[in-house]
Amino acid sequence: MNMSRTRRERLVVIGGDAAGMSAASQARRLKGPDELEIVAFERGHFTSYSACGIPYWVGGDVTDRDLLIARTPEEHRARDIDLRLRTEVTELDLDGRRVRARDAGSGAESWTSYDKLVIATGARPIRPDLPGMDAPGVHGVQTLDDGQALLDTLARTRGRRAVVVGAGYIGVEMAEALINRGYQVTVVNRGSEPMSTLDPDMGRLVHKAMEGLGITMVNDAEVTEILTGDDGRVRAVATRDRDFPADVVVLGIGVRPETTLAKAAGLPLGTHGGLLTDRSMRVRGHEDIWAGGDCVEVLDLVSGQERHIALGTHANKHGQVIGTNAGGGYATFPGVVGTAVSKVCDLEIARTGLREKDAHRVGLRFEAVTIESTSRAGYYPDASPMTVKMLAELRTGRLLGVQIVGREGAGKRVDIAAVALTAGMTAERMTTLDLGYAPPFSPVWDPVLVAARKAAAKVRGSL
Repeated sequence: MNMSRTRRERLVVIGGDAAGMSAASQARRLKGPDELEIVAFERGHFTSYSACGIPYWVGGDVTDRDLLIARTPEEHRARDIDLRLRTEVTELDLDGRRVRARDAGSGAESWTSYDKLVIATGARPIRPDLPGMDAPGVHGVQTLDDGQALLDTLARTRGRRAVVVGAGYIGVEMAEALINRGYQVTVVNRGSEPMSTLDPDMGRLVHKAMEGLGITMVNDAEVTEILTGDDGRVRAVATRDRDFPADVVVLGIGVRPETTLAKAAGLPLGTHGGLLTDRSMRVRGHEDIWAGGDCVEVLDLVSGQERHIALGTHANKHGQVIGTNAGGGYATFPGVVGTAVSKVCDLEIARTGLREKDAHRVGLRFEAVTIESTSRAGYYPDASPMTVKMLAELRTGRLLGVQIVGREGAGKRVDIAAVALTAGMTAERMTTLDLGYAPPFSPVWDPVLVAARKAAAKVRGSL
């Protein structure tokens, strides 16, 4: 009798959130524990949670932290995934095909070998190297642990003055969350307008909405120092022109790919610091190593260049692709068009594709148009204003980007443009789209199609 058995492979996953655990779960669906051992390391306390939901938890819209958790560690372990919480991978030994990890509780370190490796280390909040940045009361918000730490600080703090540094998605959402908590909020922004993911003319609409919410918006301001009191805690945020008193400071400057391990191991990084992968999410030049989520750069289908976009939607898709390939199947991730949506109070903010400066940077010539419309037929109750900006390539008319700012019903209209961008449609072709219409939902000409008509006409006029 032949007693030989095929050796069980081991898949090691670094990172226990969207990309990492999606990859582990998908690989487990394809291969059982007798074929594939899966070991996952997560340095925090939680797995498979919605980081995008943290501002709404801090602001009180989400009442329970656990509502943000899609799958608990116990659920993962029940599927024969060896999940090790509070354990941080500190070194990659690519030649030896192993990783070194340290237990946060005991400090003990050990090596774990792998046949296949998934790197899903996420992103880290940008924390400028300025005096006082590490003072108590200064918070980055990237993980559930970060969110809990901020809530703990808010519970202990007697003052009600908050300063948010940065006015990107996280900064704007955290400013609203702190307003909801009863704080006086000042946002200090180095740009000319909030939401640098929009062109400044569209960001100006967000600026007005923030001020209407009671937020003090300070643009063109460079933070130079976090000032502290005699107790060592934060007391103000200093810029070149003035100081802004603060009992708590939240950093909303943005994030960078967390690729410290990958860089030390000599893995390929792009111009934005993210890992470079092929379409199957394999790290370039490494057959048995995959990477996904906020630590990678992805192909922009509009510009044709690599870019870093930290979004949970992408991370989950990356994980599905990685898990399929690591589990013996085949899948690819073609790229992104850069779609994102957010809100300030009841103002919805959305964008997809390229901004004007993005198009200029990659050498594209274009026409830009901006239109004003309404979310419903103008005569229907509660129709609200909406501003749509569209970029179309000169001569070809190819759609390059869309930005939308408006009230209820505005934000998700960006999905029309995202599909059109992915399909490589022209503004002219968009005008013939057969979109749903009834007065409670849209004017006869949807605002996105009104912008497309205007863009198409402008392109024709330039020929």
